[in-house]
Amino acid sequence: MENNELQLFRDSAIRLLSNEIKPHYDDWEHAGIMPRDVWRTLGENGLLCVDLPPELGGSGVPLAFSQAVIHEVGYMGLAALATNMVVHSDIVAHYLLHYGSAAQQTQWLPRMASGDAVGAIAMTEPGAGSDLQGMRTSAVRNDAGWLINGSKTFITNGQHADLVIVAAKSDPKQGGKGISLFLVDTTLPGFERGRNLQKIGLHSGDTSELFFNDLQLSADALLGELNQGFVYMMQQLPRERLGVATAAIAAAEGALQWTCDYVKERQAFGKPISALQNTRFKLAEAKTQIELNKAFLQQCIAHYEEGKLDVATAAMLKLSSTEMQGRVTDECLQLFGGYGYMLEYPIARAYVDARVQRIYAGTSEIMKEIIARDLLGR
Repeated sequence: MENNELQLFRDSAIRLLSNEIKPHYDDWEHAGIMPRDVWRTLGENGLLCVDLPPELGGSGVPLAFSQAVIHEVGYMGLAALATNMVVHSDIVAHYLLHYGSAAQQTQWLPRMASGDAVGAIAMTEPGAGSDLQGMRTSAVRNDAGWLINGSKTFITNGQHADLVIVAAKSDPKQGGKGISLFLVDTTLPGFERGRNLQKIGLHSGDTSELFFNDLQLSADALLGELNQGFVYMMQQLPRERLGVATAAIAAAEGALQWTCDYVKERQAFGKPISALQNTRFKLAEAKTQIELNKAFLQQCIAHYEEGKLDVATAAMLKLSSTEMQGRVTDECLQLFGGYGYMLEYPIARAYVDARVQRIYAGTSEIMKEIIARDLLGR
């Protein structure tokens, strides 16, 4: 059972999303991007960076409040918004909270919480995804600080971002151990946004190519310590994967509810298809898979708040929840029949939106490798 404060917060989030976001979401999906003002609307209503300390713009509440926001966004079928919010509130903000200087935190976090600044993180490159050894973006020290050159791709929030955390090779001789993180203000000369990439799903979420051409940063743009980027990324992966899992489970729950509503109304052979044994068994299986993953998620959240959520367990959660989302969404679409293939039905969008969940934040194959290494010791 949730406490009253969390339930009131959840109810407030549902009202805001129902009144201000959901009615416009189809238009944004067709446009291929959400308006910039969406971030300010979310911030003004206290839905961004909620578990940051009050002095940095947050509400100082537990992680459960942040997860509640993502859950409700995902449950309504607003998958692109869920992804963008996880990157902004649960990834970028927490890199700053854990590794940023007081000046960096003061400069960015209150603006991120209000929606006046949008955050992105740039790791993936055209030739380097999970393989950080292949990263080519460079950071060369000079008298003025750091000179950044390179390009990134598949960057969530790339079109709207005011702040980008950029992973770059600061010591190429050390390979993956020579990576540092830098705070890039997107108004600086040398920063260039590429096109808003066209995807098979998550259409309203901006995903971009970013370019850094002799981008001069001051010395204090370094986030945390030199050459600790890989360590920081490993430390923050559990938090990132909690957000992905929350969105995955919520989306599966939403898909199941739409399907239950549909099969009770849809007639076949003179009776609702909810009366057919196959329909009932498929829905029962979906509900069971969702509840098992919800229980695992709650366990992982408790471990995270105790500082005990390790990388392998977070990988198990990410693997299990996103694979479950794919299976459940597919089975639900099947029960819609031909209508499930029509974009006017939300299950169709949920189906294509779900596919990337098994790819970003670490592919399912990478998750399995992480788990296997933990099991086998290598």
